[in-house]
This record gives sequence, structure tokens and C-alpha cells, in this order.
Amino acid sequence: MAHLTLGILDGDDIGLEIVPASVRVARAAAARAGLDIDWRPMPIGRRALDTHGSTMPDGTLEALAAMDGFILGPIGHRAYPKGPGAINPHPILRKHFGLFANVRPTRSYPGLGALFDDVDLVIVRENNEGFQPDRNVVAGSGEFRPTEDTTISVRVITRQGSYRVARAALEIARARRRKLTLVHKNTVFKLGCGMFVEECYRAAEQFPDVTVDEVIVDTFAMRLLRDPQTFDVVVTTNMFGDILTDEAAGLVGGLGMAPGLCIGEGATAMAQAAHGSAPDIAGRGIANPFAMIESTRMMLDWLGRDRGVAQAVAAAALMGRATVAALARPETRTGDIRGTTGTAGMTDAIVNAIKTETDHVLA
Repeated sequence: MAHLTLGILDGDDIGLEIVPASVRVARAAAARAGLDIDWRPMPIGRRALDTHGSTMPDGTLEALAAMDGFILGPIGHRAYPKGPGAINPHPILRKHFGLFANVRPTRSYPGLGALFDDVDLVIVRENNEGFQPDRNVVAGSGEFRPTEDTTISVRVITRQGSYRVARAALEIARARRRKLTLVHKNTVFKLGCGMFVEECYRAAEQFPDVTVDEVIVDTFAMRLLRDPQTFDVVVTTNMFGDILTDEAAGLVGGLGMAPGLCIGEGATAMAQAAHGSAPDIAGRGIANPFAMIESTRMMLDWLGRDRGVAQAVAAAALMGRATVAALARPETRTGDIRGTTGTAGMTDAIVNAIKTETDHVLA
């Protein structure tokens, strides 16, 4: 039987609800598809700080390195107490495993309150450079305050980082509608965005079957609200991508509909929804599990294709069909997307759809 080893990092707040929901769905799909998954829970976040003295305990990175991939729940690092063990695990995981591409799809579904029909695009965001000060230098910080009245933030753009995220986006575009849009601001950031655009076009030389165009970031933000259906795959720098993917989520029902997958050239992948830990609704059983379930589905599909594990691809397809079925009915989706059930009810509906799918559909 085909086999994968996957880590489970629940995270904080609603992560303690939606990550177990995702694992339940993935277990059901794997069982139907004939995929054996060795699930390995790992401590992380506030619970790990309380029990192990660190939000990223010693040995976690080494253990994850031996796995095929892992699920990372939302991290509530803004509420962590100050101290040496209270660190934000996000950038550490992304940089340690070379997960330089953050793949964030946006799709509209009927009846959920989407602002537009027929939205189906993917934003590929560079993950390890840019303005974010916790991931753009090896030591120290990319943001500092030389005087009480002055703060300086440094944006790092490299040729290697730009080229490799462009290649990742081009691969995705080739598998979809063969159109890639570069989003940048080289009219102002002539060197930084200029280099990014140069490397994107250099990568595109290897993909003559993909049509490439470019849009200035402020124009793209406007067009995303006006005609999002015209875009297929988009590639951009870190902070632009972080902002634009939240805007895109707003078009299709909110951050509960915003999945994500972090990938690189290495041997692992990280399923990570775009939303935060939502402490205001934690423990109430109303969190939308879609983004986390879909992130997990994306990971299984990517791992299956990367490793030639057909059962993982089949399990991902099962998850996708069952999730779409649950989204189609108000009684099997959560209240934030015009539904009447909670986290458990939506999860139950998806699991039941997987278990009852007929064999001729599976084939």
C-alpha cells in the first residue's frame, strides 16, 4: 500500500478545531483511496510554550524533516508573552525547509455570498524575502529604529528568489489555463521590482506555451475588484502577495475560504491556510474549516504528483468533490458562508460524502 508520513501541528485558537477536522477528512479520503498515512502530532504554539518552554520545541524541525509534509494550524503569535521561547514559528518553518512559494487559490462557489461568479485564480506569493523583517536576513532584523523618531524597513529581493518563485508559478500556470500575470511596482521600485520582473521573464523563456503579462500592483488591486475572472495565475513579491490574497478572499466569502500551500524545491510541503487564529471565535465550534481542509487537500495532491503516488492524488480528488458537495447546501456549511451548521457539522458532512461516494465515481 502507498504510504506517506505527515505531521500535525495544531497551532493556536481555532487551529485546535480546524486542524483535527482536516485530519478527519484526509483520513477518510485516504482510506477510500488505499493510501496509508502515518500521522504524527508535533507540539507547537502556545500549548508547546506552556508544556515545553518554547513555541518551537527542540527536535521539532528534525522530526518534520523526516516526514513527507505537515499541516500547520494558524498561529496566534501576537498574543504570546514576551520571552526567549515565545517565537513565531511561521518564518522559521518556511525558511528552514526552503518553502519559498506560497500558493493561494481563490475560487467562487454558488450560494456563499461571493461578490463575483466564476472566479478561479491562483496567487503565488514569494515566501522568504521581501519586507517581512523576520525572514529577509540571516541574523538581526530587516527593520530597525536608529533614533526614537525614525524607523527603517529593508526589503530584500534576490535574483534566485525571484526566479524560483516565477518557475513555481509557471509550472502551475502550465497545468491550468497557461496564463501568468506578474504583479509588481517597478515604476517606483526600479531596482527591487525591476529585478523581480527581469527574473520572471527569464524563467518564462523556459515556458513558451505560457502567455505572460504584467500589471502594476495598484492597478491589479483595482482590477481584482472589477474583473477577477480575467486572471489565471499571478506571481508577486511577499508583501504584495500577502495583501492581495486577503483582498481576493474577500471576493469569495472571506478568509475562511482562503487555503494555502507552501512548497519549494525540497522534499516537503506545508499545508497552511491564509487566515489567522481568530481567538474571538475559538472554542465556539463555528470556525469555517474549508481553508484548512482545502490546504490539506492541496498538500496531498502536490505530494502525490511530486512522488508519483496515485493514491494520494485520488485521495485529494475525493476530498475536493466531497467539500464542494458540502458547500452546495446551507445545512452543511458554516454561518460565515451563509450556512446553518458549525465546524463539526460541516466536517461530518464532508466525511460522510467521502464514505458514501460510489465506486463508479471513484473509478
